[in-house]
Amino acid sequence: MTDMTGWSVERLHDDHSQALRVSEVLYDNKTDHQRLRVIANPTFGRVLTLDGVVQVTEADNFIYHEMLTHVPIFAHGAAKRVLIVGGGDGGMAREALRHPVDSVTMVEIDGGVVDFSKEYLPSISAGAFDDPRLDLQIADGAEFMKTTDGGFDVIIIDSTDPVGPGEVLFTDHFYGHAKRALAPGGILVTQNGVPFMQGGELTGTLRAFGSLFADAYCYLATVPTYAGGPMAFGWGTDSDARHVPLELLTDRVAQSGLDFGYYSAEVHKAAFALPGYVKKLFP
Repeated sequence: MTDMTGWSVERLHDDHSQALRVSEVLYDNKTDHQRLRVIANPTFGRVLTLDGVVQVTEADNFIYHEMLTHVPIFAHGAAKRVLIVGGGDGGMAREALRHPVDSVTMVEIDGGVVDFSKEYLPSISAGAFDDPRLDLQIADGAEFMKTTDGGFDVIIIDSTDPVGPGEVLFTDHFYGHAKRALAPGGILVTQNGVPFMQGGELTGTLRAFGSLFADAYCYLATVPTYAGGPMAFGWGTDSDARHVPLELLTDRVAQSGLDFGYYSAEVHKAAFALPGYVKKLFP
């Protein structure tokens, strides 16, 4: 919402807020599911908000998208089929499609997000929606997960926070269906908010993961526009992919020929080194 003249104020948390200066409002409309706004900010460029909460910015989206795609894909080492739940702005598909995967299935509940992201935030998807390997499905991610035949090497849950349409993507039932949709050796990763502010969210996910996976953990990355400290990403797998040696990761990254703004083999390994307050959130 815009509470002050020229400022967009986010109140995701009860006792903490952040504000972004609005130099221009480029889009403001309600879809069947949520209110979408695109504002311009001098530092972060174009900013997408859903119901007043910052989702993605042109300037810092690379951190979030790189860490939620490249960590599981490089850890897996041979991913061919990737599933993204959410991610309507196309940034997650953009990063996943940089790899030599056979297919990326993207399930987004709100077609309005995709349409206006193409028009107002084209740099986020950077052509991903035109890649023939992308199978875009406008559907409920929870329903899709119940009925899919599965066989995915990596599943990425690029959800909004657990309020509104995104709430169903944080349930034990949903994670159980996601586990079933993984191929042997597959990896499930999730957006789990800022643990300093949203500790219960991470604890709930890790409790569910602990009952489903041999390795239930999380890793961290700092994204400037997600206020309150580093963001957590849930990690679930029955493989030992979290422990892939640095030398092997370094070799995989070098062979990919890709360059990154945030991700590296060293950052990948370090992201799993958790501070004490995050470890205490483990059930």
